[in-house]
Amino acid sequence: MNIIPILHNIRSAHNVGSILRTCDGLGIDEVWTSGYTPYPATDSDERLPHVSKRATNQIAKTALGAQETVGIVHFDSVESLVSHAESLEIELVAIEQAKGSTALDKFKPLGSVGLIFGNEVDGLELDILEICNQIVEIPMKGTKESFNVSVVAGIVLYTVTTQIGFDSEKLVVILVCNQQ
Repeated sequence: MNIIPILHNIRSAHNVGSILRTCDGLGIDEVWTSGYTPYPATDSDERLPHVSKRATNQIAKTALGAQETVGIVHFDSVESLVSHAESLEIELVAIEQAKGSTALDKFKPLGSVGLIFGNEVDGLELDILEICNQIVEIPMKGTKESFNVSVVAGIVLYTVTTQIGFDSEKLVVILVCNQQ
C-alpha cells in the first residue's frame, strides 16, 4: 500500500520544508509537486539555476536535510499528476473542509491512496474535489476554521500511517490543494 503526498500551489517554501521533514520522519520516500509550489533542485530540473538554488536554500531552512532524503517528483500540470496516479491505481482523497466529508478518525484507506492537500487561502478547486473518490477533514474544535498546511499534513500523515500499520517499501504523499 502506498500513501502519496502531492504539494500543489503551496506558496511557502518553509511549509514545503516542514512537510518534507515530516515525511522523512514517517518514512515517506517521495513527494509530488505541481503548480507554483517551490521544490528543491532535482536531477531533471528545467528551472533556471538561480531559481532552483533559491528554492532549495529556502526549503532547506525547515527541511533540515529531508530535502536530500525524500524524493521529489514535479509535475507540470495537475492533469499529468492525476493521470500518473490513476496509472498506479492510486485512490485520490481530498483533505478539505467540505459538505459530506469524512472525519479523519473515521477514514480507513483500503488500498494505495493519494492524499491531496494544498493552498490554505483558496482551498481545493472544485474540479479537483470532483475527481477525488472522497473528502476527508480534520474536525475543528476551536474558534479558528483551519490549521497551517504543514500541520494538517503532519496530523493526517501520522494518523493514516498508524491506522494502516504502515510497513511498505515506498510511501509517497500527494499535497495538492487544501484547508480553507
